[in-house]
Amino acid sequence: MSGEPPPNYITPAGFAAMRARYDHLFGIERPALVEVISWAAGNGDRSENGDYIYGRKKLREIDRELAHLSRRMKAAKVVDPARQADRGKVFFGATVTVVDEDDVERTVTLVGADEADAGSGRISWLSPLARALRGAAVGDVRRVTLPGGDREQEILSIRYPDA
Repeated sequence: MSGEPPPNYITPAGFAAMRARYDHLFGIERPALVEVISWAAGNGDRSENGDYIYGRKKLREIDRELAHLSRRMKAAKVVDPARQADRGKVFFGATVTVVDEDDVERTVTLVGADEADAGSGRISWLSPLARALRGAAVGDVRRVTLPGGDREQEILSIRYPDA
């Protein structure tokens, strides 16, 4: 196994959301904050100037997030799940319904790490469940090691977005 990280796959919608966040921070929030900081700096003693101190701290946070987003976008490999040729197997972007041995059904969509949101059923394609499901077809049973122990998951359905 090479020391290279796995590709940073992301859906077109996930990339657009990341780009929108970057553009909002860079084009709106950061310039407004710089304006507040320069106004606060003109108010004399900076050591006790709350607006100035808070503004500088907030600016550092925004700059850190901008740098992070920039790195993630540069590393991103946009993959459109609607273009998946083999729709009979689980790959990046698939929406999969599984059932475990207790007959608990769960529907998840395999997305990029930057757009994962388990609460809304979008799981990272690098998560234990997604890794176990990748390449599976309807009817296959896969064993998944989860924090609560090993669970068997049977694939009930696989869907991809329409082109």
